[in-house]
Amino acid sequence: MKKIMIESKFILAVTLALVLSMVNVSCDKEITELDPFDRITEAVAFQTPERCELSMIGVYDRAQSGFFAGGQVRGYPFGAANVQQGDNRGEDVLNVAAFYAITYEGTYNPTTANNDFHFQTLYGLINRANIVIDGMRKAAVDKVLTDAQANAYEGEARFLRALAHHELLIHIARPYAHTADASHPGVPYRLTAVNTAAALEAARGQGRNTVKECYDLILADLNFAEQNLPATRTGSKKITRATSGAAIALKTRIYLHMGRWQDVITEGTKLRTAGNYSLTAQPEGVFANNAANTESIFAIENSQADNPGVNGALPVMYGIAPGRALVALSPIIWNAPFWLPEDLRRTQLARDNGRAYFSHKYRNVTTQDDYNQIIRYAEVSLNMAEAYLRLPTPNTTDALALLNEVRNRALANPAQHFTAGNFATAKDMLLAVLQERRIEFLAEGRRWADIHRLALDPDFSTDGIPAKVLYNNTTFASWGYGVGYGMDGVYSGPALTLPAIPYNDFRFVWPIPQSELNTNEVLAAQQNPGY
Repeated sequence: MKKIMIESKFILAVTLALVLSMVNVSCDKEITELDPFDRITEAVAFQTPERCELSMIGVYDRAQSGFFAGGQVRGYPFGAANVQQGDNRGEDVLNVAAFYAITYEGTYNPTTANNDFHFQTLYGLINRANIVIDGMRKAAVDKVLTDAQANAYEGEARFLRALAHHELLIHIARPYAHTADASHPGVPYRLTAVNTAAALEAARGQGRNTVKECYDLILADLNFAEQNLPATRTGSKKITRATSGAAIALKTRIYLHMGRWQDVITEGTKLRTAGNYSLTAQPEGVFANNAANTESIFAIENSQADNPGVNGALPVMYGIAPGRALVALSPIIWNAPFWLPEDLRRTQLARDNGRAYFSHKYRNVTTQDDYNQIIRYAEVSLNMAEAYLRLPTPNTTDALALLNEVRNRALANPAQHFTAGNFATAKDMLLAVLQERRIEFLAEGRRWADIHRLALDPDFSTDGIPAKVLYNNTTFASWGYGVGYGMDGVYSGPALTLPAIPYNDFRFVWPIPQSELNTNEVLAAQQNPGY
């Protein structure tokens, strides 16, 4: 399946079944058939309010249950795959077997399956969102929905469209600061549905927008979502359906990537003032009750009936037995002196199997129904803390309060809480914020996004993809507080045997997949150099 194929046949609109409406594939797991709503044609999908709702649910299903080779479901793009790809591109997790070796070691090429299907399913989500946007607008014209109802559905679709395009940008394009005006190549930002022959031809001729154009369009989508979505929802929908709060939170992330520090603060302040979210009392609060907690702002729902399976589900890939334990926590982060031994995130959110340490954020190995936390309140707090410290005149008071808000819930001893006296300069405090992000979002797929945006940072550049540990060069003794770290605070343990990839190396970004180049002559001439 190509992401620009015509999608006019069906609009799938079910929650607990695999999306099969646009592609004829077989699946390696039992599928719940919900006739007639699993085969609603586009012609009738928006003729009643009930079908409009089902069509919107179908967009979320596309976000959670994409496809892999042979029609397997592995959680592409946001059911699980964005976490696994984002983690394994960084140095803070450790690939245990061959499963993620290509991503982990940077040996991908235009035909690599993980990259290809991540790309395809992201554009599949975008196209589904665009079809639903058109359908909801028509439903308003036909008086099936009120204008407000149609705009709310469009807001949900545009939120997901923005989320998908940004995921593409951090893998395919260089960061925003690569050029002074962000005029370097981004990705094709698709705003129209590919559901007719004419639309297909237009899509085949669409090239890459600039990075600036992409970010401007992301913000336009999120601003629309903020203006037309409810501030919050009830029940599980509070977490699994987009809200204005989710749009605001995602804007703090987008502005952080753009280096627009005051805008990060403005958006974050709006969210905090609204008072709809708060940190859980314990670090594990989000993950022990991932379907209903105060901190989750937006998450992708997985269920026992519909999940990424044994070859993709987060608890299976990240968890010790009965999980498969294919992604460990790297000694690089586990041994880091800035991560205190008494930190509750070591005991609540990690487990060892006598050979290595693994994340315990995803716990439901049997049911495989852990939600994928896309953005939570802790990220907004740390986004704001960083922004305060990057202002021309840094605001260390507010930054310290936000940093401690996240850090202190993991430290029972008040003597270990940061004070202003711990930092000689604002840059020292900024380093602590960046280190806190690595601890707090460990095994949530956020490390690559930070490596990407910080690659050209004047003070804290990642210089590209950091050097990594190879699992076969470790023993259980490789994990231990401070092990492998010198007086300079840099990890140089003997297991650090996978060389860094410099920023100017072509492998810093993924290639546009060959499957796309075969259908789009314009993009074929815009491949990332080196591939």
